Amino acid sequence: MAALARWCARHRLVVVLLWLLALGGTSAAAAVAGSSYSNDYEAPGTESGRATQLLNAGFPGLGGDSDTVVWHTDGSMVRAADVKERMTHTLDKIEHLPGVAAVTSPYDAQGAAQISADGRTAYATVTFDRQSSDIPKADARRLVDTAKAAETNGPDGLRVELGGSAVALTESTGGHLSEIVGVVVAAVVLLLAFGSLAASALPIATALVSVGTAASGIVLLGHVMTVADFAPMLGMLVGLGVGIDYALFIVTRHRRGLKQGLPVNVAAERAVATTGRAVVFAGATVCIALLGMLILRLSFLNGVAIAASLTVLLTVAASVTLLPALLSFIGMRALSRRQRRRLAEHGPEPELPTGLAARWAAFVERRPRLLGGLAVAVIAVLSVPTFFLHLGTSDQGNNAASSTTRQAYDLLAGGFGPGVNGPLTLVTPIDGAGDQVALSRLESTLGSVQGVASVSPATYDQAGTAAFLTVVPDSAPQSQKTSELVDRLRTDVIPAAEKGTTLDVQVGGVTASYDDFAGVIVGKLPLFVGVVIGLGCVLLLLAFRSIGIPLKAAAMNVAAVASAFGVVVAIFQWGWGSDLLGLGRAGPIEPFLPVIMVSVLFGLSMDYQVFLVSRMYEEWLETRDNRRAVRVGLAETSRVINSAAVIMISVFLAFVLSGDRVIAMFGIALAAAVALDAFVLRTLLVPALMHMLGGANWWLPKWLDRRLPRISIEPPECRTPHDTIPGQRPEEDDAMLDALIKAEAEERKQDVRDLPG
Repeated sequence: MAALARWCARHRLVVVLLWLLALGGTSAAAAVAGSSYSNDYEAPGTESGRATQLLNAGFPGLGGDSDTVVWHTDGSMVRAADVKERMTHTLDKIEHLPGVAAVTSPYDAQGAAQISADGRTAYATVTFDRQSSDIPKADARRLVDTAKAAETNGPDGLRVELGGSAVALTESTGGHLSEIVGVVVAAVVLLLAFGSLAASALPIATALVSVGTAASGIVLLGHVMTVADFAPMLGMLVGLGVGIDYALFIVTRHRRGLKQGLPVNVAAERAVATTGRAVVFAGATVCIALLGMLILRLSFLNGVAIAASLTVLLTVAASVTLLPALLSFIGMRALSRRQRRRLAEHGPEPELPTGLAARWAAFVERRPRLLGGLAVAVIAVLSVPTFFLHLGTSDQGNNAASSTTRQAYDLLAGGFGPGVNGPLTLVTPIDGAGDQVALSRLESTLGSVQGVASVSPATYDQAGTAAFLTVVPDSAPQSQKTSELVDRLRTDVIPAAEKGTTLDVQVGGVTASYDDFAGVIVGKLPLFVGVVIGLGCVLLLLAFRSIGIPLKAAAMNVAAVASAFGVVVAIFQWGWGSDLLGLGRAGPIEPFLPVIMVSVLFGLSMDYQVFLVSRMYEEWLETRDNRRAVRVGLAETSRVINSAAVIMISVFLAFVLSGDRVIAMFGIALAAAVALDAFVLRTLLVPALMHMLGGANWWLPKWLDRRLPRISIEPPECRTPHDTIPGQRPEEDDAMLDALIKAEAEERKQDVRDLPG
C-alpha cells in the first residue's frame, strides 16, 4: 500500500488524468449504448412462472405486459355519443402503435364489463407483445401521448389517465436532486470537520469520480446480464456514502501526519499505508456481503449484487490511488489556516484524544452495564416491528398523487373496486370436453369463493388445448387478503376442481408473482444470512485473532439489520409518518428488499467495526491492557466515526427525494442502520461489552492461533519522535524532538491513554 501511495503521489497528474479518462470513456460508451435494464421478478420453477409460460404458449402476445387506459366523465356518461366516438377513435390508434398486441375496448362485447355501474368510468386493456422490462420507453411514451390527446381534444369533462408497468416507465422521478442534496450536506459537514475547503472537497471529488464511473459501468453491464432499473440509483446511494466515508478516514489520518510535521507526500503515503489498508478491508467486507446474493441464483438479484459491488470496488480504488494524488496537489492546504499558522509558530504537536471524545470513553468505562443495557433496550424496541414484516407488491396506489398511474389506480378502484388493479390469471392446458366441463364448474365455483369480486368467462385458444380465465379479487393487489386468496385458490379451490380430470390450473398475476418471488427469497434467506455472516466472521477472525470480536460483530450486525427493518416496517408498512415524508400510502415491503438490505447493511456495519476495533487492537498489542485499549480506541476513533456517520446518514436520507418508493426504502433503512450502528452500537454497546468481557475479548485458542495466517488491517504508525523525516536537516530533527517532548510533557496530564481505569 505504501508503494502504491508513493507512486500515486509522485505521478499525481498521471493518476488524475487516468481517472478522468476512465470517467469520460465509460460515460461516452454508456451514452452510445443506452440503458437496458430489466425488472424480471420471476423466480424459476414457481407456479406464477409456469402460468406465464402456459399463457405465452397458448396465447402468443397475451403474455406480455398489460396496461390500462382509464377515462372518467364528470358531466355525462362514458356511453355518450361524443365520448364513445372520441375514445373509440383513440383506441383504434393505440391498437396500431408499435409493440401493442391487442386492445380490449369496453364498447365491444368482450369488454362490456369494463364500464362501471354508475356509467361514469371505463377502461380499456392494452396488451403489449412483451413484458414491461423489454418494452422500449419510446413505445410506452407513444401510448401515453396518444391516450392523453383524447383528453386534450375531447369533450368537456373527459379525463384520461393510464396505469400499468409500461406506463410507469414514462414517469419521471426526482432526477438528480437527491444526489445533489446529499453531496451538498456532506460537503458542509466535511467543511465543519476540517475547517479547510480544499480538504473537504477531496472526499467529494473522489466519490463523484468513482461513482460516476461506476454508474456508466452499470449501464453497460445491463447489456450483458439482467440489471434492475433501480440498480444505478442503489449503487450511487451506497457509493456516495462509503466513498465519502473512506476518503474522510484517509484524509483525517493524512492531516494528523501533517500536524506531526511530516512532509505532504510522506503523510499521504503513511495515511494510505495505515488507514488505507483498513479501507480496503472494509470495502472487501461490503463486496463479500453484496456478492453473497449470488448464492440465491436469482438473475434479478445477480445484477444488483454485481452493480453495487462494482461501485464499492471503484470507490475503494479511488480512495487509495486518486486521493493521495489529490492530497499531493493541495499540499499543506489540507490543514486550515489556523492549523497551518499554529504549526509554523509552535512546530509539530502530538494530537491526543481530549474533549468530549475522551470524556465519553471514560464515562463508558465507568458505567458499562448501565449504558449497555440502555443500548440493548433501544435496539429491542426498534426491532419489534420487524416481526410483523409483510412482503408483497406495493402497487401504483403508492405512487405520487399527481402521477397518471396513481390517478388511474384511484379511478379504477373507485369505479370497479380495488381488485381490478391486480387481477389473477388462471391458466390450464385442456384435453377434451371433460376438461372444458370441469373448467366451467370451476368458473361457477370461483364466483362464490370468499375474496373474489368477479370472474371472467374462460377463453380458449384456437386449438382448444389451453384456456385461461381472469379472477378479480375484492381487495387491492398489495393487500394481505389478496395473498390469502391466492393461497386459498391453490390449496383448496383448484385441487378440488381438478379431481378426476387432467386439468393443471396454474395461478398467475401480479400478486401471485410477487408472493412466489417472496417465498423463494424467504426460503433461501437463512442460507444467505449464514454465508454472509460466516464469511465476515472469518475475515475478522484473521484480522483480530480473536473469537469474541467476530461473534460480537455478527451480533451487532444482526441487531443493526433488525432495528433498521423495524423502522422501515413502521414507516412504509404501517404508514407512520409516510404522508409527512411524501412517501404515499402504507403498503407491504418489496420482496427483494430484505436480501439487498441485509447485504448492504452488513457490509456498512462492518466498516465501523473495523475502524473502531482495529485501533483498540493496536493498543492491546502494545499494552495488553484491555481497559486502556477500549478506552483509547473509542476516544481516538469516535469523533471521526460520528462525522462519517453524519455524512452517510445525510446522503442516504437525501435519496428519499428521489421520488422512487423502493429507493426511499433503501435510503431510510440505510440511514437508520448507520445512525444506530454509529451512535448506539459502536460507540456505546460494543465498548461497554468489551469492558465487561475484559481480556476475554482477545482470546484465541493457541492451536488455532498457530494455524491461522497472519494479516494486518492497519499496522501501527511509527510513533518514535526522533524518527528522521526524509529531506529534513539534522538541526530540524533536534528542534522537532524538543518541541514534541515539551508538548507531550504539557499534555500528558489530560491524555486519555493515561487515565486510571
